[in-house]
Amino acid sequence: MSERNSQAAPAHGATEQRKAEHVRICLDEAVNSVGVLTGLEQYRFLHQALPEISFDDIDLSTSWFSKRVATPLLISSMTGGSYGTGSINRRLAEVAEARGWAMGVGSVRAAVENPEVASTFRLRDVAPTIPIFANIGAVQLNAGMGIEECQRAVEIVEADALILHLNALQEVFQPEGDIDFSGLLFKIEQICRELSVPVGVKEVGWGIAADTAVQLANAGVEFIDVAGAGGTSWIQVEKYRSNDAMKRRAADAFADWGIATADSVIQVREALPEMKIVASGGLHNGVEAAKAIALGADAAGFGRSLLQAAVDSDEAIDDVLAQIEFELRVTMFGIGARTIEELRHTKRLLKKI
Repeated sequence: MSERNSQAAPAHGATEQRKAEHVRICLDEAVNSVGVLTGLEQYRFLHQALPEISFDDIDLSTSWFSKRVATPLLISSMTGGSYGTGSINRRLAEVAEARGWAMGVGSVRAAVENPEVASTFRLRDVAPTIPIFANIGAVQLNAGMGIEECQRAVEIVEADALILHLNALQEVFQPEGDIDFSGLLFKIEQICRELSVPVGVKEVGWGIAADTAVQLANAGVEFIDVAGAGGTSWIQVEKYRSNDAMKRRAADAFADWGIATADSVIQVREALPEMKIVASGGLHNGVEAAKAIALGADAAGFGRSLLQAAVDSDEAIDDVLAQIEFELRVTMFGIGARTIEELRHTKRLLKKI
């Protein structure tokens, strides 16, 4: 059986089957947002003809929770927990370890519910040093999950931090969605207070506004992945899974929903100058990563743009990551920024008129 076909193989339960379907749909269907872009296209760098640095001296290294890594780049939470996705996660983890990228895994809920699929999230044997983030849907805190389950997710992954993802609109369109998001902020605060590792929050493709970011920071969240609009729309993903004709039609009305990635980064950084911010949502190359960091992000995350290569081979995903790094280095050389800190504070990112 090929890697590609294995993604649609039968899973052990509803959660696992859903994860397999998500991978297939993201690979095969048109699920991008329509009518909204990341906002990064509105910016361009002012070229520095005399950079006064050596290209060989450009340093992409940064830190995650006291771990020094070679790049400010993150493989965003994507998969795991279903038949066939374990090989994707391991491939991503091996290459991330070799190249010094941080990595998030998909929702570990499947493994908490069914220990048989926990192996799809166990990556420390191939990625012993990089930051790895476990992941749980925040709404699951209203569906029976608490501190014990979150701690179990962290232990399964041997994670450096836990990401709680916010996906309210996806849940509404998901056939088996959990739609009670009431009272979650208090429960997030409890997890932040009691969990053994730092807690971050990410959206899944519609961005985080300044007021929400401040609420999360006050609750104890230590990093925010804005996961803005302009990339994958999970409403469109769920449209392909739905048998509800009305919801399938309604999904198109939300194809342009959300806060553009660039706008979300700017809003959160202005509201929270000290917050660690990840910019993800529709990023495809190192120039876009550089723009996101220059706008205020500490790191840039890549998701579906890596998925096909991760399915194909180790060499394919390594080539993609190497190209993104090269593009980031060339961008920094082109503006005379030797370090990521200099990129973050550059004055050479201009908004197009």
